[in-house]
Amino acid sequence: MSREEAIATRDYDRLWTDCGPTLWRGIYAFTGGRRDLTDDVVAEAFARAMQHDHRIRDPLPWLFRTAFRLAAAELRRDGQTAPPVDAQQQDALERIELLEALRRMPVGQRAALFLHYYADLPVNEVARIQGTTTAAAKVRLMRGRRRLQQLLQVEDET
Repeated sequence: MSREEAIATRDYDRLWTDCGPTLWRGIYAFTGGRRDLTDDVVAEAFARAMQHDHRIRDPLPWLFRTAFRLAAAELRRDGQTAPPVDAQQQDALERIELLEALRRMPVGQRAALFLHYYADLPVNEVARIQGTTTAAAKVRLMRGRRRLQQLLQVEDET
């Protein structure tokens, strides 16, 4: 069964297998590397999707929106504590810096950047998952890249 068939037939086991890892990585990045929160949020999003299946038109964008909203609510409640950093590992420091910058971005831009660049999804699929138009997804990506550049103070090489 393809991913599209799993979505059409509401096969949540298959959706968990095919889309769960991408959703998990997105929420993990969104929460700044908080594995416990990520596990809870992704599981809760799938549980809610199964519970409210009869009201959901397209489960994949619904799952992503719900998971990001749940994670944002938990981060607000927790005060957005940063994960511990091992000062000896430069790579870990750079990842933390990137995660912190992503956390400071608007949710739509952050999700669009993750889906397009990390999950390697085409812009039209990013738009579908986010429940928006392709043009709006392109705008989110453009603004997200600019904002990320500002937050990381990256020199423009063009």
